[in-house]
Amino acid sequence: MNNNLTIIFPLYNEENRINKSLDKISKFVKFNISLDLEIIFVNDGSNDRTDKIIHEFLEINDKKIYKYFKENKNMGKGYALKIGVKNAEKDWILTSDIDLSVPLEQIKLWKDKNKIEADSKVYFGSRNVGDSKVVKKFYRFILGTIFNNLIKFLFKININDTQCGFKLYEKEIAKDIFEKLETFGFAHDIELVIILNAQGIKIKELPVNWTHISGSKLNIFLDTFKMLIDILKIYKNFKNK
Repeated sequence: MNNNLTIIFPLYNEENRINKSLDKISKFVKFNISLDLEIIFVNDGSNDRTDKIIHEFLEINDKKIYKYFKENKNMGKGYALKIGVKNAEKDWILTSDIDLSVPLEQIKLWKDKNKIEADSKVYFGSRNVGDSKVVKKFYRFILGTIFNNLIKFLFKININDTQCGFKLYEKEIAKDIFEKLETFGFAHDIELVIILNAQGIKIKELPVNWTHISGSKLNIFLDTFKMLIDILKIYKNFKNK
């Protein structure tokens, strides 16, 4: 991996916690001048003050580094990432949740510890591999375990954590797989894995420092139900191919 990096943040109704994240992002940019960075925010149809806050941030920051795209309708995290990847220009693309449950410094740790290898082009941050440090609520641990086992059973994929938002792709691979993406909700990661597997592209899971941040837009009951519906749709398409 070279130092040319796009970081994409999907946003949806983040007015209550985005200022703290923007401060952390700007400090990361400031203290990592060796990286040729592009930061992309994609507003997925927010109906709160997220748009206003981002515009205020952009007014006082370098527009050569920061880019902003706004959708009028809430389409889902996968769709927001698809828009971001389509507009990314750097050689490598990192997707990250705006809550920074995995700090941006994690990418430096991966590089410094030689985790990024010349023959691998896709890396998934994983909370379920050795050396990961995870702080989360017990019910999330239970739901995550059930979810991971279900995914492995249905799709025969050998990935320990498909849902961590911290993922790194070589640009051309990212643009190809996100162009093919048809699942726009929280289950989009599963379809990405299936597309990568079908193309014979290896996914390397790497450890992360992950901390649960309050204010998540994931509704445990409603979004779990929506994810199950999406998983069934993905499974139907998977079995028909």
